[in-house]
Amino acid sequence: MKKSVTFAIMIATAFAAGGYKVANKIKIGGTGGWDYVALDSVNRRVYASHATEVDVIDPDAGTVVGKIPDLHGVHGIAIANDLNKGFITNGQSNTVTVFDLKTLAKTGEVPTGKNPDAVCYEPKSQQVFAIDHTGGDVTSFNAKTGEVLKTFPIGATPEFCQVDGAGKLYVNLESPSELVEIDAPTNTVTRRVSTLPCEGPTGLAIDVNGKKLFSVCDNVMAVTDIPSFKVIATPAIGAGPDAAGFDSTLGLAFSSNGDTGTLSVVKPVNGKYQTVETVTTEKGARTMTVDEKLHRIYLLGAELGPAPEPKAGKKKSRPTAVPETFHLLVVQQ
Repeated sequence: MKKSVTFAIMIATAFAAGGYKVANKIKIGGTGGWDYVALDSVNRRVYASHATEVDVIDPDAGTVVGKIPDLHGVHGIAIANDLNKGFITNGQSNTVTVFDLKTLAKTGEVPTGKNPDAVCYEPKSQQVFAIDHTGGDVTSFNAKTGEVLKTFPIGATPEFCQVDGAGKLYVNLESPSELVEIDAPTNTVTRRVSTLPCEGPTGLAIDVNGKKLFSVCDNVMAVTDIPSFKVIATPAIGAGPDAAGFDSTLGLAFSSNGDTGTLSVVKPVNGKYQTVETVTTEKGARTMTVDEKLHRIYLLGAELGPAPEPKAGKKKSRPTAVPETFHLLVVQQ
């Protein structure tokens, strides 16, 4: 037993030492933009939201193995392995599509609030939470039956969500620069905290064992201690992040920075969270998911064309993706 523990520590230490790089690029193809990417670690599938569909990739074989088509402004994907179900938000139709993890067949459609963006499955209560970005609220429903339980306000422009597996849900609020805690069984907001100087937080990751949350904003990550619900560190990262991740085995947090085309690697050094590595990825690679089994990070990207004129009220718009260049980047040591 001692030898096994020692060996495991040696492996973890070796991985945590750094040296991440882009190891592979898996072609997906197609047209249009993208948003979230999610990993089903049990069935070994990566789900990539892409325009009007979700592309399904086998990350180990490096091939596209299917797609879930005819979606409407697709954003987030959540996985419920215990129920063999997946959930996809449709921002244009204000619904969540339910699908079978084995066959990829659609099995239901659940109404939500306005413009659902992120989505999380909370296993203790077996509820799904659709985060309604424009509506400033959350729609919860029974994951087994699809019955809508409640739609309740949480604050303006909510972004990504995470669960702790023990009945709590956490959501970033972009406009007020806040992080909120939700009690899943009662569908109520229990706590909130400012993430400043992390302004406009988007991506969110969680360290369940260490009880920490990682919110990402332009050039800064806010590390929030869950028990005290206070921001305890603000390490510098790159610009334009839209996702965060955490590898619990290695104790590393990640930020995918689309504007600078980098991946920031963050960990505690002498008790203080610091960016210990900056990995070159691609401009526009702003969303990601972490594969804790193989210690990989998967990011979505494409060759980029010119950016269109910004919409009314927007400071800038994202560059367009060149057709048939959409792909999955694989970053590892």
